[in-house]
Amino acid sequence: MLQLARRGALTLGEVLPQVRAFTQSRLLRGAGLDRDGRPDLYYTIFAIAALQAVDAPLPAAEVRSYLAGFGDGAELDFVHLGALARCHGALGGAPPALAAAILSRLEAFRSADGGYEGERGSAHGSAYGCFVALGAYQDLDTPLPDPLRMVQSLKFLESADGAWGNAPGLPLGSTNATAAAITLLHQLGMPVNFEAAQWLLGQLHPAGGFLAMPRAPIPDLLSTATTLHALACLEHPLPSRAKEACLDFLDTLWTAEGGFHGHWADDHLDVEYTFYGLLALGHLS
Repeated sequence: MLQLARRGALTLGEVLPQVRAFTQSRLLRGAGLDRDGRPDLYYTIFAIAALQAVDAPLPAAEVRSYLAGFGDGAELDFVHLGALARCHGALGGAPPALAAAILSRLEAFRSADGGYEGERGSAHGSAYGCFVALGAYQDLDTPLPDPLRMVQSLKFLESADGAWGNAPGLPLGSTNATAAAITLLHQLGMPVNFEAAQWLLGQLHPAGGFLAMPRAPIPDLLSTATTLHALACLEHPLPSRAKEACLDFLDTLWTAEGGFHGHWADDHLDVEYTFYGLLALGHLS
């Protein structure tokens, strides 16, 4: 993903300095800033990745100091444990004892069906939870325990329309859950039905961009970036007309301040969506 975001940054041309300046403004004393300008470990993931993508200096010592305040994540929820692992991975990894402690805490969120979910003791995992967990293990250079149990858990999340949702038994799938499931299965070396790619392509909005789920009113940047990434995992090319429409859609979300909005009704800029913008551009370039 980082390689593709870097490729996306190369397409920015003369506006790259604006994007670089915005990205740099979203990291303060080693911490990524959320939409309200507050330090947040989750946003630190994207601040680090975006700085790396636009080839801006990363104050690694400051980031390490910020991460040290979280120790092994004893006070963190599931999503922020994953963020802690991702940030350490982006800086080259964590000491073995620290990595083991973080992943041990993450395992407490493994669901009964072998997936992962944000609540301890869940019967079923979610596609997002599995994505966070596998990413954390990869970031800390540790094999995922019993990966086939994760694969089996994803089977429960298949929706009636041939996609995936974040809970079992849903009639309609969601774009981001489907993209996450496809990416996970690809990472785990498992086959994916061709129909999954067709379902994703069916979420393309006429004006470009992808919908978060069937009949959603407008497309959004997260769904667009994750769909493009999943289609690339499947080696399924995007039709040229769709590619042009998606590039036009991205253009409507970029501002001269150097960041990307999440969708047409979004009044805020943040570094998370800016990274997704770079990722989408990388896939479309």
